[in-house]
Amino acid sequence: MLLLVPTPLGNLKDITLRALEVLQQADVILCEDTRTSSKLLQHYNITRPVSPYHQHNEHKILSHLVDQLVAGKKMALITDAGTPGISDPAFLLVRECVKNNVRVECLPGATAFVPALVNSGLPINRFVYEGFLPLKKGRQTLFKQLAEEERTMVFYESPMRLVKTLEEMAVYFGAERNCSVSRELTKMFEENKRGTLREVSDYFKAKTVKGEIVIVVEGKPA
Repeated sequence: MLLLVPTPLGNLKDITLRALEVLQQADVILCEDTRTSSKLLQHYNITRPVSPYHQHNEHKILSHLVDQLVAGKKMALITDAGTPGISDPAFLLVRECVKNNVRVECLPGATAFVPALVNSGLPINRFVYEGFLPLKKGRQTLFKQLAEEERTMVFYESPMRLVKTLEEMAVYFGAERNCSVSRELTKMFEENKRGTLREVSDYFKAKTVKGEIVIVVEGKPA
């Protein structure tokens, strides 16, 4: 059995009782980064065996993990923060489990784009999640396609690329398109900056940006 377990974005209290129970009972906990996950596990005195599972080794160890699951092992998959599979490894393993009739369950819990979307002040009755934009190939093509998107759009971005991305969005979507940028969600220095793409870009251009970033952009007016 494979259990996908969401973990806190920052505040360690943002974990469910069921998630803690699952982690305590797992035969092995698959971690995106064992060093990062150890802080959470130690905080809750969870001493189960851990094993790395990330984008650099997931293809290599996939068959081995599936063999163990088919043999009856109970595995919990966690990432550094949030829900596995949302811009983090999980898809390949889940797909193989489904193919091999291995039971898969995903627990409800933290996902960064949800609070960022809800507190953005933009329409959330219809939205599209785009995750991380391509760095080079296909980037301009995607921007041109999304310029016609009428639903609210959600993106993930790194601090070092935030300003560049906002400036590009201003070019393709229009500088007066409304947006919201959330960073360091649930942490001590959480920040939610709202305004037009031009205003928010200028704001972050004048400061040092740190933390995980979620960008929410208004869709094209109908």
